[in-house]
Amino acid sequence: MSRMPQLTADTATGEQRELIADTRKQLGRVPNLYAAMANGPAALRGYLALRDSLVGGSFDTRRREQLALFIAQRNGCTYCVSAHSLRGGKVGLSPEELLLTRQGADADPHMAQVLRITDEVMATGGRVTDEAVAEARRAGVTDAELAEIVAHIALNVLSNYFNHLAEPDLDFPLVDAHAA
Repeated sequence: MSRMPQLTADTATGEQRELIADTRKQLGRVPNLYAAMANGPAALRGYLALRDSLVGGSFDTRRREQLALFIAQRNGCTYCVSAHSLRGGKVGLSPEELLLTRQGADADPHMAQVLRITDEVMATGGRVTDEAVAEARRAGVTDAELAEIVAHIALNVLSNYFNHLAEPDLDFPLVDAHAA
């Protein structure tokens, strides 16, 4: 059971209601993460703004889903691993590719390096070595991608940690983050 109310158009007030309506319009539904985060409109507004900004970045939908899935796996967030496994499948990732992503690997050398440097940034709080950056660049990771990797980490840590705190009801098929 969720630790925070999962707001609806009927239970939300003012800005909460607007954010819920905007989310429904964009996604076709309001996932429980958003419904719970609407309790703090500034938090949901910031989350949505960063998410929307990254949609226009260097990574296509498939790669953004892979980043979100890997970061959720790394943070042990079953809600987000479940959500991004479903979404990853919808953008063409096979079950094998989803599992590889959760393990920080990919058949494409560029994406494998994106996941590797993402892991390094998370493990070091961004204090990666010059060699790690050089290795990423040798694999074709651009400076724009490096900057956006940090932004994707921030976005997904926000949703992962919020899920750990709020424990919204899982509204996606269960994929256990502790079983990869």
